[in-house]
Amino acid sequence: MTALLLPLLFLAAAALVLAAYVAAVSRHKKASQQPFGLTGRVGSVEQPLRPEGFVMIDGELWRARARGGVEVGRGESNVRVVGAQGHLLEVEPLA
Repeated sequence: MTALLLPLLFLAAAALVLAAYVAAVSRHKKASQQPFGLTGRVGSVEQPLRPEGFVMIDGELWRARARGGVEVGRGESNVRVVGAQGHLLEVEPLA
């Protein structure tokens, strides 16, 4: 019985260390200057950019800011993503 207890205790300790490592790695905050490679994509304005609002890109709603502080109304113009700050996209109207 003791011969079986020691290996099981060792395996349980190894599993606990592995679980702690996975938990620590999953909590690591990932930062991105260009979320999901959206730079260059074109989207439509869903909520007017004054200078912040929302745009629809590939079926997803994103918070966005118009570059240069210009206002872009809903349906006035499509916008192109030119950068990002965290998860706030920087966009400019298409000419």
